[in-house]
Amino acid sequence: MPVLKLGGGLDLSYEMIDGEAGKPCLVFLHEGLGSIALWKGFPQRLCQATGCSGLVYEREGYGRSSALRRVRSIHYLHDYALAELPQVLERLMPGREYIVIGHSDGGSIALIHAAGNPSGLRGVITEAAHVFVEDLTVQGVRAAKESFNPGLLMALERYHGEKAEQIYMAWADTWLLPGFKHWNIEYLLPSIAVPTLVVQGTEDQYGTEAQVDAIAGAVPGARKLMLENCGHSPHLEQPETLLESIRGFLREL
Repeated sequence: MPVLKLGGGLDLSYEMIDGEAGKPCLVFLHEGLGSIALWKGFPQRLCQATGCSGLVYEREGYGRSSALRRVRSIHYLHDYALAELPQVLERLMPGREYIVIGHSDGGSIALIHAAGNPSGLRGVITEAAHVFVEDLTVQGVRAAKESFNPGLLMALERYHGEKAEQIYMAWADTWLLPGFKHWNIEYLLPSIAVPTLVVQGTEDQYGTEAQVDAIAGAVPGARKLMLENCGHSPHLEQPETLLESIRGFLREL
């Protein structure tokens, strides 16, 4: 798998997916414990279904990318959205039109990125994104941290190697910081000027429909999609429905 060297000891693992000329590139942003492999082939299926090319990469701390180089702060999602992602786009696909597709943490990163109206951005698709912190989310993260065990560590090591425990605790500890309960990016949403599709499962254990309503209510023209009998990962739990919904959304672009 190719590696993008950004300097300062930061190497990011990525994968490019071929597509038709003239169509925008789909840029996939994984969840808070995600990796390229944990997308389970969904990016490839979506690119094949739409004819778009794709870029899937692992942020600092994840997968085969470099380990975290510093302790996370409450601004970590902004750091990924405003520092790391623009560098990735500039180095791997300069001047290209693109659409960001983000899951969970990746969805929040996509929204923060889009609010700056970067050149080339043509659309945003979020799955289970957070724009503020709910009690349900904190309870879910706390339960996940308390259930951490050697078996789970071994499973995560398949995707993150020796960084598995570091990234798991960075995710959990940041969301459980007393100050993080005040984290909120709703102020950014009215600045997003591209078509936006907001997706969430009705049974999401990390967020309620209030997240979707906040995004759809503030982003001009945003489209809301709630999937029944679906949890936190629509692309894994209802891939066919999500594929068709995204295809329809992209056709209109």
